[in-house]
Amino acid sequence: MKFSCPKCKSKIEIQKTFNKKMHVSCEKCGIEDLLEFTKNPDEVFLEFLSRYDKGLVTEKGLSEGLKEEGIVRGENEIKEMIGNNKPDKITEEILFSKKDYVSQYKVLKNPEPKMGCSVEDLGLDESISEHLKELGIKQFYKFQEETIQEIIFGENVVIEAPTASGKTEAFLIPVIQRIKKEANDGNVFAIFIYPTKALARDQHPKIQKFAEKIGINIKVFDGDTKIEERREIIEKPPQIIITNFDVLHYHMWHQTKFASILTSARILVVDEAHVYSGIFGSNVHYIIKRLKRICSNKIQFVAASATLEDAKEFCQNLFGEKMQVIRGSGKKGLTDFVMLFPSLRTQRKLMVELTKKMTEKKHKTMVFNNSHLNSELLAIQAKKQKVNIKVHRAGLMANYRASVEKQFKDNSLTAISCTPTLELGIDVGNVDCVISSTIPVNRLIQRIGRAARKGQRGYAFLALGNDPISQYYKNHPDDYFEDIEKTYIDPKNPFVEEFQVLAMACDRPISKHELKEHQEVIEHHIIKENITLFNNRIIPNFDKINSILNDYSIRGIGKSIDIFLSDQKVGDRVLPIALEELHKDAIYFLAGIRYRVKEFDYPKKNYAKIEKIPRDYPYYTKSLTEEWPTIETVFEKRIANGIEVAFCKLHIQKKVYGYVNIELGQEITQGEKILLDIPLEYDFVTKGIVFHAPRPLTVIETSEDEAYAEASGYHATEHVVIEGSNMITGGVSQDLGGISLGTSGLIFIYDGAIGGSGASKALYDRFEKALERSMYIVKECPCQNESGCPRCTFSYRCGNNNEFLHKLSALEILQRINSGEKTELVDPTEGDRPLV
Repeated sequence: MKFSCPKCKSKIEIQKTFNKKMHVSCEKCGIEDLLEFTKNPDEVFLEFLSRYDKGLVTEKGLSEGLKEEGIVRGENEIKEMIGNNKPDKITEEILFSKKDYVSQYKVLKNPEPKMGCSVEDLGLDESISEHLKELGIKQFYKFQEETIQEIIFGENVVIEAPTASGKTEAFLIPVIQRIKKEANDGNVFAIFIYPTKALARDQHPKIQKFAEKIGINIKVFDGDTKIEERREIIEKPPQIIITNFDVLHYHMWHQTKFASILTSARILVVDEAHVYSGIFGSNVHYIIKRLKRICSNKIQFVAASATLEDAKEFCQNLFGEKMQVIRGSGKKGLTDFVMLFPSLRTQRKLMVELTKKMTEKKHKTMVFNNSHLNSELLAIQAKKQKVNIKVHRAGLMANYRASVEKQFKDNSLTAISCTPTLELGIDVGNVDCVISSTIPVNRLIQRIGRAARKGQRGYAFLALGNDPISQYYKNHPDDYFEDIEKTYIDPKNPFVEEFQVLAMACDRPISKHELKEHQEVIEHHIIKENITLFNNRIIPNFDKINSILNDYSIRGIGKSIDIFLSDQKVGDRVLPIALEELHKDAIYFLAGIRYRVKEFDYPKKNYAKIEKIPRDYPYYTKSLTEEWPTIETVFEKRIANGIEVAFCKLHIQKKVYGYVNIELGQEITQGEKILLDIPLEYDFVTKGIVFHAPRPLTVIETSEDEAYAEASGYHATEHVVIEGSNMITGGVSQDLGGISLGTSGLIFIYDGAIGGSGASKALYDRFEKALERSMYIVKECPCQNESGCPRCTFSYRCGNNNEFLHKLSALEILQRINSGEKTELVDPTEGDRPLV
């Protein structure tokens, strides 16, 4: 409903503030007021009119109040922030809109890249030098010169440089040089790996154009390669093959002809190396190890990435080899960067308005969201604002994603609502503006790197959210630039190791004295008769293990639920997350359209059937869950501040017992509860940490319900530690689950991936910093609610509908921890209620 301004008759806006008040304003004449929160906008408007009639609402009476409450910045503060910079009109309009708190404004300028030697001075093959001259390249950047020399010399190298800075040329030129000098015809010399087929297909023409000029044969071999092309590749192998780890994995364990042509490879180039984090990276570690086993030569490794902070350590873990890092910088235009905290509205409303403003000025815009759900919701709301936008995310059909990329590149689409899938180097043409939800700064810089590549002025907006870490950055924006992503893998994930050792036996029989580091797993498989000792060699029992190998995904562990619409498969979702998203009557999002799950078969047939719902259906759903943890093995223990914390193997019993309806367009994290007729249950083993929180004695003494205040304090602490540690551990909170046990004070934080992903280990290693950050999040939140709010104690992943939370109790617990109070791990109390 539209409300008219009592002064100028223009449209009045009514918005809920982050500290639960109602802000009423008229953009045209400037009158505004701040009222107490109520769900009914009619009541708010009537009270506003009453106050206007009494002369209590003026044009200038509120700005100072909003500034004092930390809702907006004062104009002078913003001018000071701008300094000598000269933002253009659209940026200025956003900075002074008084709709959001401006946390930071900067003009980002890349340092001019250091120049290296001339092309002639590097002693390259004449055909390479001549082609570079044709392209107008007379001189290399310094990092390119160093990389080319090291790769030619045979060193293992990690290239770390921004998007569009010339990384591809830095590894392509020396590989071609090596081929010209060392390669035999009819042999694969180098394998180039990209994380997705789309990126490989995007990069292929650029690489091929360069290689063909010098007489080098290069081909793509992936799931989309036609049979005739496959036959040609196998019969006449190219010198460079472009593929992905899924293809290597499949063909090696099937011992195909394609796998046999790879055995001559001398160099493995892995682009976008930061993608191989978590479970996927743990599998890739083994696939690389398997490739080493089947290759007749010692392989040289080259990795490239724009965002790896701990590049050397991570790549040495991934490749199992010593690596050296070469860093470079790129060149592009100036970018106006604004960090905004949406204190007068939701994060999504802020992102939608920024998208609308930019696209109205014909600025092509990429909007990055951190989840499938958020990318879908943002597109739905932006379309209502007449924005020409489409969704691009994993889980959508490949041809749909390709058409979105093409439309954006051809300028027939002005905005894309995407997930991190488009962080990678896929060429989507010219981009003017990047809008992103909260992510680690090094990933943000990569996203921003998509803007202003042609030297025009670029725009970059970091839209902070309605969550604990965003509120922290609102108050401490400089810390954002210090919180660098921690990339992690866990090669000792027992499920990954168990499976990959089986795959090794399929690639090539294992000699009796080989792979001593996996002896325990090999013996386990022999006992289960998955493999057999024959003539001092370990060979696979294919009849028994075929189905195990075929069902396994290197990008995640666990079985999948197939999703059907009108009897046609339209996607799938891995367990256990599938139980939360696809239970009966769940609302499921697919390519900007919402569907209802009409039928869910689990655990027998593992499928979900979905149906369309009316466009004006007002809700989406969030599941209610119960979980119970059991410690199976303690790997290590240490003292953090004064509390004992253990890193361990955990058995999690998970149950989805119901769901809540949440109103579309509202970022409310509580809703109306509905129970499932039959709860869905799932057991899995993972890795995680456990610690014993100190009792909040002061709050307990003054509380009417002592048990509630204590248990709710532990639950709130668990939420804040996961959400608050997000950027310290590199944005891994979405990979973590948490459980607090009743009044025992035990708090578990575990990897959401079956077997463990390394996320909880990243938290374990940086636990003190996470605990300090968590305390400040709760302490600095201005909300007055006993349970806190979405900006401090709530979690959008909470399986308890964000109930049983006590803000003051959590603050006392965190203050006690940070002051050094000592605790020791204890056994769970019988009958404890788990809160997740």
